[in-house]
Amino acid sequence: MFHYTVETNQAIEEAMSSLEESLKEEKFGVLWHFDIKETLQNKGFAFNQPYHVMEVCNPQEAQRVLSENQMVGYFLPCKIVVYDDGGTTKIGLPRPTALIEMVNDPSIKDFAQDIEVRLITCMDRAV
Repeated sequence: MFHYTVETNQAIEEAMSSLEESLKEEKFGVLWHFDIKETLQNKGFAFNQPYHVMEVCNPQEAQRVLSENQMVGYFLPCKIVVYDDGGTTKIGLPRPTALIEMVNDPSIKDFAQDIEVRLITCMDRAV
C-alpha cells in the first residue's frame, strides 16, 4: 500500500499533540504545520473538514540519506496528515518505502524501511 493510516478516538488537536510527543521520542520534530481547512476558508473556499499536514524531520537521518542520494530531498520532510473522516480522526502518511521506489536506488531502501518503521511506531503510540 502507498500509505499507512490509523484511526483514533481522540479529537484532532489531541491526536496532533500526542503524535508530536511520540515523534520527539524518535528525535523527529515538526518543522511546519499546515491547517488546510483554515487556509482554504481564508481564501474564500467553503471547506469545512478539519485537515492538517505536519511536516516532520529527523535532521540526523535527513543528512544521512541526502549524503547518499540528493533526489530523496524531493520527498523531504516526511508528511503526516491528521484529519476528520466522517467523525473519525485519522492519522496517515505516505510510506517512505513506496516513495523511495521512485528513486530506483537500492542502496537507500533499508534507510527508507527504518524511517517507515519508526514513523509508524510513533503513529501507533499516538492513538
